[in-house]
Amino acid sequence: MKRFLTASAALALTSGMAAAEYNLTILHTNDFHARFEPISKYDSGCSAEDDAAGECFGGSARLVTAIAEARARSDNAILVDGGDQFQGTLFYTYYKGTLAAEMMNKLGYDGMTVGNHEFDDGPEVLRGFMDAVNFPVLMSNADVSREPLLADKLAKSTVIERGGEKIGLIGLTPEDTDELASPGDNITFSDPVAAVQGEVDRLTAEGVNKIIVLSHSGYRTDQRVAAETSGVDVIVGGHSNSLLSNTNDRAEGPYPTMVGDTAIVQAYAYGKFLGELNVTFDDDGTLTEAKGEPILIDGQVAKDAATATRIAEAAKPLEEIRNKIVAETAAEIVGVREDCRARECAMGNLIADAMLARVKDQGVQIAIQNGGGIRASIDAGKVTMGEVLTVLPFQNTLSTFEVTGETIIAALENGVSQHEEGAGRFPQVAGMSFAFDVSQPAGSRISDVMVGGAAIDPAKVYAVVSNNYVRNGGDGYDMFKTAANAYDFGPDLADVTAEFLAEHGPYTPYTDGRISAK
Repeated sequence: MKRFLTASAALALTSGMAAAEYNLTILHTNDFHARFEPISKYDSGCSAEDDAAGECFGGSARLVTAIAEARARSDNAILVDGGDQFQGTLFYTYYKGTLAAEMMNKLGYDGMTVGNHEFDDGPEVLRGFMDAVNFPVLMSNADVSREPLLADKLAKSTVIERGGEKIGLIGLTPEDTDELASPGDNITFSDPVAAVQGEVDRLTAEGVNKIIVLSHSGYRTDQRVAAETSGVDVIVGGHSNSLLSNTNDRAEGPYPTMVGDTAIVQAYAYGKFLGELNVTFDDDGTLTEAKGEPILIDGQVAKDAATATRIAEAAKPLEEIRNKIVAETAAEIVGVREDCRARECAMGNLIADAMLARVKDQGVQIAIQNGGGIRASIDAGKVTMGEVLTVLPFQNTLSTFEVTGETIIAALENGVSQHEEGAGRFPQVAGMSFAFDVSQPAGSRISDVMVGGAAIDPAKVYAVVSNNYVRNGGDGYDMFKTAANAYDFGPDLADVTAEFLAEHGPYTPYTDGRISAK
């Protein structure tokens, strides 16, 4: 088992002897979600005026510059991605994976893991993306042998060379990807610890002594993988959109987070940061030093002109749709994941209210929207369709169905069951209220459920509206898969929300206590 040495210990061991050190810079991104253009502080679209004023972040053109500058600082550098390049803006809706492949090739990535959103349009779109990129795409904790499109294409791990040394890369994706996306029935997902250890052992047997896991599994799972495996030097994370930093007061943990011998890093999301981890190995492949800090890709980072021109060209087919002003809001509508996956949020109320209003004349009493389906905030003022589509990019449709009160309570229990992990299943609701207590074990956290001002009746049948993803079992809502009178082909949720905003403009966002924590 490898041992991580402190800088002082490493110095003591190497004093008086000539030890061969190997230095490597690991540049990394994660959860880019098709943010090829600069983003606002709300992680949504940023106007040309604000961008010119230096108030925007990220975008492919700035990443080209930042990555080139980081490579110039290092003798040995690799660039890797922690998954979820797909989904999030009209660019993905229009181009699917082709623009992501083009930009990642331009940036010169050395490897990537499969994120759950890489399966949003099934194995077909993932395979097309993999055929288009010139670097390995990896996933260790799944059996794809029964999926013809991926069986001979998607590897668990690979070995790359840099500076005359071999580096093992292992891919990892969420174990519940079958609930989070649309991988199809031919792929089964498995425990990340066993999968990683199996690949570590195989790579080590082949003489590879520097191993990096590209993990789209979340910060908590990465810490578990680090604690329960041996031989992993670095985990480049994703999925939880965690900012790890030694200087930012909003960081979830230090950069890197050390668990035993393993350095864990993650760089928030949407291209807002470029992770830069500098590591040193001794001649035996032991990690002796790991240090760094994510680089903020703000207005001070110059845009690469050719890339900016290419993105502007790619945006032309999208302009008419996203520039259409559909509504006005009196204040920012907060839709950040920290709120919408943990508590009642203003964007969740807007979306759930819009859903319920659209079908209330059908006798529907309850609306449930998964917090993970809410992807951005909207700032005050004029609201464009592009902004709405950034909040709701998945092309989900309204689904109506009937279930008992008992089933609704079970659904709410599922919704708060992974509250500590910030899971996307957290329920935003309308037409009802509930309380939850995270000090209780999962499955017994829900109380005080009210529907239309009356206590819920477990035996009564209620009419519910949600989105087709949740109705078909997404985010663990399996209890809805067998619902009575289900109809999954209603209007697009983004259109419903935009129309509701227009009808209530200028819209004033609010929370009213419909969800309370005990």
